[in-house]
Amino acid sequence: MATTASPPLQLATASRPHASASGGGGVGGVLLAGGCGGGVVPGRGRGRMQRRVSARSVASDRDVQGPVSPAEEHFSPLKAYHATAKSVLDALLINWNATYDYYNKMNVKQAYYLSMEFLQGRALTNAIGNLEITGEYAEALKQLGQNLEDVASQEPDAALGNGGLGRLASCFLDSLATLNYPAWGYGLRYKYGLFKQIITKDGQEEIAENWLEMGYPWEVVRNDVSYPVKFYGKVVEGTDGRKHWIGGENIKAVAHDVPIPGYKTRTTNNLRLWSTTVPAQDFDLAAFNSGDHTKAYEAHLNAEKICHILYPGDESLEGKVLRLKQQYTLCSASLQDIIGRFESRAGESLNWEDFPSKVAVQMNDTHPTLCIPELMRILIDVKGLSWSEAWSITERTVAYTNHTVLPEALEKWSLDIMQKLLPRHVEIIETIDEELINDIVSKYGTTDTGLLKKKLKEMRILDNVDLPASISQLFVKPKDKKESPAKSKQKLLVKSLETIAEDEEKTELEEEEAEVLSEIEEEKLEPEEVEAEEEGSEDELDPFVKSDPKLPRVVRMANLCVVGGHSVNGVAEIHSEIVKQDVFNSFYEMWPTKFQNKTNGVTPRRWIRFCNPELSALISKWIGSDDWVLNTDKLAELKKFADNEDLHSEWRAAKRANKMKVVSLIREKTGYIVSPDAMFDVQVKRIHEYKRQLLNILGIVYRYKKMKEMSAEERAKSFVPRVCIFGGKAFATYIQAKRIVKFITDVAATVNHDSDVGDLLKVVFVPDYNVSVAEALIPASELSQHISTAGMEASGTSNMKFAMNGCILIGTLDGANVEIREEVGEENFFLFGAEAHEIAGLRKERAEGKFVPDPRFEEVKEFVRSGVFGTYNYDELMGSLEGNEGYGRADYFLVGKDFPSYIECQEKVDKAYRDQKLWTRMSILNTAGSSKFSSDRTIHEYAKDIWDISPVILP
Repeated sequence: MATTASPPLQLATASRPHASASGGGGVGGVLLAGGCGGGVVPGRGRGRMQRRVSARSVASDRDVQGPVSPAEEHFSPLKAYHATAKSVLDALLINWNATYDYYNKMNVKQAYYLSMEFLQGRALTNAIGNLEITGEYAEALKQLGQNLEDVASQEPDAALGNGGLGRLASCFLDSLATLNYPAWGYGLRYKYGLFKQIITKDGQEEIAENWLEMGYPWEVVRNDVSYPVKFYGKVVEGTDGRKHWIGGENIKAVAHDVPIPGYKTRTTNNLRLWSTTVPAQDFDLAAFNSGDHTKAYEAHLNAEKICHILYPGDESLEGKVLRLKQQYTLCSASLQDIIGRFESRAGESLNWEDFPSKVAVQMNDTHPTLCIPELMRILIDVKGLSWSEAWSITERTVAYTNHTVLPEALEKWSLDIMQKLLPRHVEIIETIDEELINDIVSKYGTTDTGLLKKKLKEMRILDNVDLPASISQLFVKPKDKKESPAKSKQKLLVKSLETIAEDEEKTELEEEEAEVLSEIEEEKLEPEEVEAEEEGSEDELDPFVKSDPKLPRVVRMANLCVVGGHSVNGVAEIHSEIVKQDVFNSFYEMWPTKFQNKTNGVTPRRWIRFCNPELSALISKWIGSDDWVLNTDKLAELKKFADNEDLHSEWRAAKRANKMKVVSLIREKTGYIVSPDAMFDVQVKRIHEYKRQLLNILGIVYRYKKMKEMSAEERAKSFVPRVCIFGGKAFATYIQAKRIVKFITDVAATVNHDSDVGDLLKVVFVPDYNVSVAEALIPASELSQHISTAGMEASGTSNMKFAMNGCILIGTLDGANVEIREEVGEENFFLFGAEAHEIAGLRKERAEGKFVPDPRFEEVKEFVRSGVFGTYNYDELMGSLEGNEGYGRADYFLVGKDFPSYIECQEKVDKAYRDQKLWTRMSILNTAGSSKFSSDRTIHEYAKDIWDISPVILP
């Protein structure tokens, strides 16, 4: 069990960051495991980092021994990198410890950001940039015969994420530290990442990431900080009246700490990543010695595989269980750590009512949803609080960021799997669901059962699960049954007695009555039996109150997030409106104040200052300072120079310098040689049908076909030279996405070897797209494609990075595109395509067979099927764009609908690019208009509106 309130680290020798502690609670040789007070290692000062960077200070952290020599043969760039990283970590330690100690001393409210992904990118250039010691390290390495850029390139990207979700989380950590907000990140330490992408003649292939093979010098393994995590078992009630979760499979989560330095500040926050293992005693020594080595290691393997892969395939039962184990491990270990810190800081004045005023937990998407029942479990079962006390605390502590409107991404977990794996949590979720049902009934009443039924279907956490008996009785339908002749005659008698006028003759009434009574007698049905039959008839329950055995019973995690948290935010204005009006409309009706918007942002440090030094220097020169790095509103000052010819000339020179770097990158990664004189047209993002890389490549195919139909002179006159660059990973089990990758690479293989076309058109798929590749591509890009089906992209963040770097966007009115277009100016954004409010109607029109495809769209599909791009059969891919209904058919993402608008918009792009004065002006205005999209602005909004935390400046 961990020492509570353990600091991020306390190291005596930073050059040996992987050494373990000898024990908790004191100085253990290398590590001081701080306890509630923390403390610093003897000999370490608390003051501002003053370390002098020199060749000797770098070389002293080498793995090799002996005197420093610039020409030393064995001091390779890789060794230089590790030595430099250890030297920088040593510089970070003082501020890292001081930050923790001060937070501890002040007992401030702290935010905790839980995310399954943190796509950090390389740490070296970011750390020395934030510490403002880049020049010193460059000079020190130069004295050792090394180049800083070459040394930095030795660092592999930390494989802790895949796309925008993880990159956003990392931008947020940078802004939190830079703005001096007390906050930590929590995630998992994936040994093999998602996968390393390799492009072959067969398309995408996947192999395991190897980012940890040479060690990760930026982490400190905290063997003194570990927590138990349980799976399976059973729930029993103890003599104390509390529920106890016993038995099952037990593992431990071990902390690995990574420093997050702020820019121009001493604040250095912490990213705590969990690895999973079991104690040494769980190694079955007897089995090993008897030769059953697999059995001996079974417990370790079951534990360690939890953190092997990001998003393991979940087609199998084993895959589903593993993913759920990952999510619970993140939630349980992190909450135990957070609660321990709260208790230590509170000391003898511990009051659980204070918890929400000291702790804010942000769930980045639905992956950390189990925070809600886990916090409830700890508070009730371990800390002894009542249900109402625990629920009040949980609801005020937890908040949820929604990142998608895609149904498949709004997670639904099998109730049966969760019941076996997390039995106590299912009990808690069932109670939350029952209380929610009562709230829904209170809100909407029982008069309109149709409306109530609709709301219960939409809002329940448990789907396809029986309603409680008390609620089921609200949905009773009269049972249809055939009446006996006697019963019918009896009704006829009653009717006759009511309708015969008083002035009718009594004899007629008596005769009719006698006839009916006689028939009753013949039926031998006593009046009491008639009454009994009436009482014995049962009314029917509406089938919806019972589960359908043919359908799975599931836990709707997004619904649980909304119910269990005090805030729900979207990540762009249009997305937040969709969340309120569509995805969670019924919840919005019930709790309108829970919902808000927090438009995403990106850190201007990594995404301009460090990755684009040419542009960064230019901005600072023309604005007059580098204040824009911390206050991006100052970028707007560039607008007054938008027509300045000197700025235009310098702006184009900076862009070309970046393009030359990408020319080298493309040659290194793909072997293709491209011209820096061509327009660099870039689409880099996760491969998904809704992101419509297929629309882009079909547009390129159309462009290529038209070129082939022209003479050389006509081609040169009609088309601007382009290098069309793609990058991104398709999930290993997403077959259609992998077909798209294969298609792009086949088109590239054909086009790039066509001498008729030459440099007029090149197509490049950059393999294994990651943060470091993005840091090269984005500064060099001139046109960037953000062309998702309107209403399907929550926000996007790469669009913001491109705009910041003076790249002009072509896109739909989707996600943050809407706000980017507003900020940079409509005339500086290439817009096409259907709008979000039209999509449902267009799909309905398609289903009714009313859609008429554009002839150009039919032409390009036929061209693909002609075999011009090789022998691969693209019928499945092209077939997804055809038909009116059916799975994988009917062009759900409206590629065909938007194709004419798209290629016409691309003609406008060509026309604008020919006028380089106009294009450069548009580029400048994109950078000048991007100030809103700094993650600093976003974090200030989270801190004020959701977390209620304030900056804490170290003394």
